Amino acid sequence: MQALVSVILPVFLLIGFGYAMRWRELITDAHIDGVMVFAQNFAIPCLLFVAIARLDLGQDFDLRLLGSFYLGALAGFVAGIAGARLFFKRDWEDSIAIGFVCLFSNSLLLGLPITERAYGADALAPNYAIIAVHSPICYAVGITAMEFVRNRGSGMAATGRRVFVAMFRNALVIGIGLGFVVNLGGIALPQVVDEALDLMVRAAIPTALFGLGGVLYRYRPDGDLRTIGYVVAVSLILHPAIVWAMGRGLALDQGQFRSAVLTAAVAPGVNAYVFANMYGRARRVAASSVLLGTVLCALTGWVWLHLLE
Repeated sequence: MQALVSVILPVFLLIGFGYAMRWRELITDAHIDGVMVFAQNFAIPCLLFVAIARLDLGQDFDLRLLGSFYLGALAGFVAGIAGARLFFKRDWEDSIAIGFVCLFSNSLLLGLPITERAYGADALAPNYAIIAVHSPICYAVGITAMEFVRNRGSGMAATGRRVFVAMFRNALVIGIGLGFVVNLGGIALPQVVDEALDLMVRAAIPTALFGLGGVLYRYRPDGDLRTIGYVVAVSLILHPAIVWAMGRGLALDQGQFRSAVLTAAVAPGVNAYVFANMYGRARRVAASSVLLGTVLCALTGWVWLHLLE
């Protein structure tokens, strides 16, 4: 429990710092918007580019592992959309954004360090396999669903074109795609470029978390508490439970099983808000779900770790 808190508490404090700065009016909404533009359009894409460009893609890409994790994630996506529509009477676009929050677990910022602290650095290969395709799969699902509901009635060909354009105008997807090009092409970047990218990468997560804190002040969970609670329950309970059942059914080895379940059991990631902000839908639910999920992850994560012993 202490190790889990030591991972999550710094994240929570950084989000809280951004919240406090906006609350005390030391920064404005315009400042927060600028921080989030930098994070989601420049710093996070560089982080994803570097992570994939340097990853050993030939190691530990087991379809049973990826199938277990992402079938659970997709089930969470469907549950999020269904709950938003049936229980909370949201429109389709809000429902897709809420489903995306249920889909996108914080595999990098929480899943990776929690697994390392629990089982050591040698246990992380399955985590890296999940992380390598996490953003491409989640954004492909989310953008396709959102563009379909926004352009329904336009015909499949027109909707397909809009999905393609939306995917490849997204800075995160561009960063991921370029990372795969560099990795698979064996391209060696000049040292000065590597060093510049490393500087940008170090700014990505702190900037995104600080900006998220300011966003939380703007989108406080007034009137959305039931929706936020539902999203957090899907993320922290339903997703890992499905991955547990799938992992057992597909006979994952112990290391794969632990990594898949723990990665599924963490809170929604910052990119859940990035997606909601990109479309301007359900931003309060997304931002507050990230915060509340991160706090509650200290308790639910301890439970999942205990069950994995």
